[in-house]
Amino acid sequence: MDILVENVAALLTEQGFTVGTVESATGGLISHMITSLPGSSNFYKGSVVSYSNEIKSNVVGVNGGDLTRYGAVSAVVAEQMAAGGRRLLGVDFCLSDTGIAGPGGGSPEKPVGLFYLGLSCREGTYSREYHFSGDRSTNNQTAARTALGWLKDYLSGEWIPGKLQR
Repeated sequence: MDILVENVAALLTEQGFTVGTVESATGGLISHMITSLPGSSNFYKGSVVSYSNEIKSNVVGVNGGDLTRYGAVSAVVAEQMAAGGRRLLGVDFCLSDTGIAGPGGGSPEKPVGLFYLGLSCREGTYSREYHFSGDRSTNNQTAARTALGWLKDYLSGEWIPGKLQR
């Protein structure tokens, strides 16, 4: 078993919280990692794989104007995916991801390996920008693990929304 997922599961269970995901670039990988753990149905409620802009907008509730203005791979979209997923799935926490896994699809402004992760919780909705440098599979794995690590940090008190972290 994956120790990161086990740690997240233990923290969610101990604290009585639920989680869901809205995934784009990772295509359900975060969901797969969580549901590979026996008993995950006690805290994991579901996922939306919103690979297309239509699903991001029509199902998850991402603002179509923001998709046009900022692009699908942006902080604002990652945040709207997480917030929309939290509402849609009725969970305490929602993780989201959007990015350019590669090998193609990048540009000088948005290169391959650029990912935005989102986290929505009772305190608010947040995003983080990352630049990964692996191949497609490695970038997606790294993004999924990074998102789960962020949730673990929140649940263990190592990351507090709105506070600068060391």
